[in-house]
Amino acid sequence: MAGARTPPSILLTGFEPFGGEHLNPSALVAQSLHGQHIGGWAVTGLVLPCVFGQAIDMLEQSLAAERPALVLSLGQAGGRPGVTVERIAVNRDDARIPDNAGAQPMDRPVVPGAPAAYFSRLPVKALVAALQADGVPAAESLSAGSFVCNHLFFGLMHALRLRRSVQAGFVHLPWLPEQVAERPEAFALPLDTQVHAVRSLLATALQWRGRGDLQRVGGALD
Repeated sequence: MAGARTPPSILLTGFEPFGGEHLNPSALVAQSLHGQHIGGWAVTGLVLPCVFGQAIDMLEQSLAAERPALVLSLGQAGGRPGVTVERIAVNRDDARIPDNAGAQPMDRPVVPGAPAAYFSRLPVKALVAALQADGVPAAESLSAGSFVCNHLFFGLMHALRLRRSVQAGFVHLPWLPEQVAERPEAFALPLDTQVHAVRSLLATALQWRGRGDLQRVGGALD
């Protein structure tokens, strides 16, 4: 129909494998949910290079093309005991290992002259509570690290600094069982569980849109 408005959309990003891994759950989840609809909103899944600079460049191109109303970026945090919803992106690159292009920046700002940090625009506590109620191990995180995940998280929030109505944030996913076959003590979640968890995160974010966040005690002592 002429003049019909395009319904709002969701951009869901993941990363290619890095650090010698052959899999990255964030990429597989983004690919699994690409083209699906959540709350009537279409999901565009995008896999980004695990490369400083390039990841932000590709994200910004997609933001301009898609004009999403909700952006959820995913990354892998192997070793964490569940899904962790990030609260803060810091303006600092300090890579313990090289990225997939061999770059290893040390104590460098993500965006020179930008603020020291940005907060997530997602209802972090509500998202964690929804996953926990569904039996998925989940927690709030106050550090997205200083590798490409935090780099992208900061770049995302900086790119949207003037588009205040856009919900945006970052979530770290744990390893897949296939990635810990030789490390039986390591925590892992099957892909179908991770896909279900991210679908729940997106649905919960939409439910809380414009409502702030769940009021409950959170955080940690360490």
